[in-house]
Amino acid sequence: MKKIAVLVSGGGTNLQALIDYEKSHEGCPYNIAIVISDHKDAFALERAAKAGIKTAIASPYAVMGAEVAKAASREEKRIAVSNRVLELCNENGVEGIVQAGWLTVLSGSIIDKYSDKIINLHPALLPKFGGVGMWGHHVHEAVLAAGEKESGCTIHLVNGECDGGKILIQKKVPVMPDDTPDSLYARIAPKEHEAMVEGTVMLVNMLAKL
Repeated sequence: MKKIAVLVSGGGTNLQALIDYEKSHEGCPYNIAIVISDHKDAFALERAAKAGIKTAIASPYAVMGAEVAKAASREEKRIAVSNRVLELCNENGVEGIVQAGWLTVLSGSIIDKYSDKIINLHPALLPKFGGVGMWGHHVHEAVLAAGEKESGCTIHLVNGECDGGKILIQKKVPVMPDDTPDSLYARIAPKEHEAMVEGTVMLVNMLAKL
């Protein structure tokens, strides 16, 4: 069984899919050692605590302090958060990292230390609708505005480039003529949960071969 860290920013429905799979499947190949959030009020932290999983906050304010964080550039914040995540992973014996709705782009030493050991879930069919600013409903709004006939989600390896890295899994859904961002998300969400578990199992199988 491989120890993983799950990185979150919001509600944590994809984290919940991982928790449920681990608890319900005998022989699950991963163990969630820690859940790390870059937002102190993320409901995902409550999900983790309820499941008895260790949690930590790695927001710019928590890592850098309020005054420093206010004056810091985006890249300085990314590096500070990334370095704290690396520390937490080292402290908890983490072998692989799963970004489940994590909004901070990791950069710096963690990318080298965990090369080919980090996966991310993106709520669109990359390489379309990826990059800075493309998260959550922003993605679904862009998909609808572009008149796409299908959308879905992607699991990919993380390489330090926003939504870059090798694509591992994609799941597709149709886009309906009367879709709103909410209705499109509702159709994609179950696919995200499936892809999250499949991608994490794939990751730990990859780790076993390293």
